[in-house]
Amino acid sequence: MSILVTGATGQIGSLVVERLAKEGADVMALTRDPSKIKPNDKVRAVKGDMTDPARMREILKETRTLFLLNAAAADELTQAMMTLDLAREAGIQRIVYFSVSQCELFVDVPHFASKYAIERLITSQAIPASMMRSGYFMQNDLAVIEAVKSGIYPTPIGQRGVTMIDARDIADAITIELLRRDRTAHALPATQIDLVGPAALGGDDVAAIWSEVSRKPVHYNAVDLETFEQQLATRLPGWLAHDLRVMLRGVQHFGVIPSVESIAILEGVLGRPLRTYRAFAEEVWAAQPA
Repeated sequence: MSILVTGATGQIGSLVVERLAKEGADVMALTRDPSKIKPNDKVRAVKGDMTDPARMREILKETRTLFLLNAAAADELTQAMMTLDLAREAGIQRIVYFSVSQCELFVDVPHFASKYAIERLITSQAIPASMMRSGYFMQNDLAVIEAVKSGIYPTPIGQRGVTMIDARDIADAITIELLRRDRTAHALPATQIDLVGPAALGGDDVAAIWSEVSRKPVHYNAVDLETFEQQLATRLPGWLAHDLRVMLRGVQHFGVIPSVESIAILEGVLGRPLRTYRAFAEEVWAAQPA
């Protein structure tokens, strides 16, 4: 029996697969295209799709522990609900679900609302799962590095403050939690772990960090949300571009601010301090061509 990782070729899923294999776990990596997975003696690519219940039934029969990560999709909620139901049918008692920070506040953001609905399902049915609620990935800002080089931090996160976490910290915490559940003889109760960064940063804060790291002036000069949506729609489906626009509207209004307790809990899980945005920026800047 194996640990099944869904979303195995994405940013977080691929890191989780890599870390689980290093820990000696037997991993099944779910993918539509097995050629994207590098198999080894611990990792087996399994072709499948969470919209295909017959195939998922076959895969889940071989699964002891499930990491459920649903990529943003128009039918995300359907995929997640069906996979959890099929996992219940297969008798799977060890689940880690990848959710999003403070999703209960962002009721008008489709992919947040989907994840909150799944959290409520897990709670109401007493499913033995860890709900890992992630903040903004620092690595998202790799997409704006050229703008930063020109002196502008453009992502419209506002000034309220956003918890930013390194994707590697996310993957480390998820791996630890998957192995904790996988290696116990009996199912563990449901729990929630907030995957947060060590600080909440506003647009000016982020720009100031890039200024210090690059030794060049960088200013927060966000595009308006309408323009932001239009720009995203040139490379993403229109529904997703609008979803992200509504998300950032909420971020500007509410912020996404971690509690001191949530930071301490996550650092306790990791057994070390969280990576800072400054450390991320220094690493990225050092890798830029001269």
